[in-house]
Amino acid sequence: MGRRELTLAVQGRPVRLSHPDRVMFARQGWTKLDLATHYVVCSGGALRAVYGRPTVLKRWPDGTAGEPFFQKRAPKPGPADGWQREYATVRFPSGRSADLFVPRHPADLVWMTQLHCLDFNPWPVRAEDVDHPDELRVDLDPSPDADYAAVRQVALVCREVLQDHGLTGWAKTSGSRGIHIYARIAPEWSFSQVRRAALALAREVERRCPHQATSAWWKEERHGVFVDYNQNARDRTMASAYSVRPTGLVSAPLTWDEVPEAELEDFPMDTFAARYARVGDLMAGMDDTPGRLDALLELSQAQAGAGQGEAPYPPHFPKGPGEPPRVQPSRRRRA
Repeated sequence: MGRRELTLAVQGRPVRLSHPDRVMFARQGWTKLDLATHYVVCSGGALRAVYGRPTVLKRWPDGTAGEPFFQKRAPKPGPADGWQREYATVRFPSGRSADLFVPRHPADLVWMTQLHCLDFNPWPVRAEDVDHPDELRVDLDPSPDADYAAVRQVALVCREVLQDHGLTGWAKTSGSRGIHIYARIAPEWSFSQVRRAALALAREVERRCPHQATSAWWKEERHGVFVDYNQNARDRTMASAYSVRPTGLVSAPLTWDEVPEAELEDFPMDTFAARYARVGDLMAGMDDTPGRLDALLELSQAQAGAGQGEAPYPPHFPKGPGEPPRVQPSRRRRA
């Protein structure tokens, strides 16, 4: 019989871990304790990626053998938890609101693991200002006809477009199928403005490598690698750096020199500690490179003047001003 629970001391704070021997990764046999250990070992980088950010809890009560659910209203601590936790009230596109958990300490990472969170999903804002993102996020999602080499190629073009518009890109593997790129920005623009800048970026990437990249929202129109601008809409999140994905692979920060050759499979959780000990947190300097969106928003205006207007939002969002019909093009043509 496995242990019913143990207490981990995480930088001076005790965290209860129940059923530490529970298998969380069915294929690999890795346990809850294995997952917690990963986040303790990588706590510097993993905490920096979510520090002070309202974070959605994506919980896997049966591990990867079951299905996850998203918990936006975070459970509040009880008297036995030992320390207070922070929460931030965010507003969703529906108009409703909820108190999301705000990690501030390495012990918070293990507490989320105790709740059966494999990866962490923070908003692109800080708790001090939940309406103005300080990150522009690029999600490169390959279509069935694209391989990972195409994803890497498009990532390099994204870096060029960001640089040409005054922004510094920071890349990591998604741990699932693609690559994520972040750019730190001053928190001066709304979600809709950041999304508009991301859409302009996606269209410029598509213009520069039309055979490899697409900004088309509808899957039937896509080819190659989709540059998902809608990851910048309010209430959309991506797995943070050093998160362990259901694949068992870590969402691993990369140097740009590594991007042309990196493979997703290079970063399984069970061997990642050695890499972290060797290279440290490759995103540690992101806060030192904040940029502005003025140039991308000017590009957006130029694109609109050339006939590239608004693009569809995700299905559960209220219809935006100037948004085209939210129906698949093939069905629209039949109608």
